[in-house]
Amino acid sequence: MKKNNHLNIGRRTIRIEAKGLDKLAKSIGNEFNDVCEKLLETKGKIITLGIGKSGHIAKKVSATFSSTGSPSNFINAAEALHGDIGGISKSDKVLIFSHSGQSKEIIDLLPYLKNLGCDFFSITGSKDSVIAKSSNINIDTGISDEACPLDLAPTTSTTASLAIGDAIAVALLEAIKFKKDDFAKSHPGGKLGRRLILKVEDVMKKGKQLPIVLPTDSLGKTLIEISSKGLGVALVIEKSYLKGIFTDGDLRRALNRKKDVLEVPISKLMSKKAKTITCSSLATEAIKIMQQNQIYSLVVVDQNKKPKGLIRMHDLVEAGLV
Repeated sequence: MKKNNHLNIGRRTIRIEAKGLDKLAKSIGNEFNDVCEKLLETKGKIITLGIGKSGHIAKKVSATFSSTGSPSNFINAAEALHGDIGGISKSDKVLIFSHSGQSKEIIDLLPYLKNLGCDFFSITGSKDSVIAKSSNINIDTGISDEACPLDLAPTTSTTASLAIGDAIAVALLEAIKFKKDDFAKSHPGGKLGRRLILKVEDVMKKGKQLPIVLPTDSLGKTLIEISSKGLGVALVIEKSYLKGIFTDGDLRRALNRKKDVLEVPISKLMSKKAKTITCSSLATEAIKIMQQNQIYSLVVVDQNKKPKGLIRMHDLVEAGLV
């Protein structure tokens, strides 16, 4: 039996879909701009509507709208016929996804949408379809051939619909001047959200967690403090001000001395120029400073340069920021 060349098939499929997207990018016109302008006028929500594979695309696009500053809900056309249409109000705008433009479930909904008085737009593969002609504005993807060799499974057509949906979402987010901070507010549980929201003070060790010694304390006493707190370093503080930091590197250098160093004051062994960061800085800034200086911890200070905590690369990893 001849072995299938899956790689060639995969590349062929991607090339066909890429060709379809290239054609789409060149063919869309003012209707795209018109849809975007209308959606920007939405006083309610952008409702995406679809069924089958197009329904999956509509659901994804709705999620993209919501996460980029344009409140949105997805409604399955079949469910809409059995009560879910109640989730659509006159203040909403409806964006319909249907490659054929002839989906019966959606066509059956059109009179209700018109009676409701809300604008609805469509993304179809045929501008002569019922749904396209009934819409306030239609965007025709112009996709006639699927990547599927049987020309049955939605492939190029769904890719094109998704691309149009994403393109609309990006156009809207740029129009409303959506920023990274806005994105973080709607993604507090994700890594990107945490990177844009978490501050140093949210992650740092503080209070009784901190290993603190006086400049006059001996190396022996400092090692006991480091061991008891388990952070691998000690902050050398006097009268609420940072005098230095004692790290494992300082310990190695101290042990290289010929004489016994356990009774030597830590002020003679510490690093006097500790790298610091403010409490209010983003935690990601701490990552940058550590990477640039090839260190694994920073002393956290307030606006008066007084030490308030310690942040380590380990803490940033645990917070899911690295």
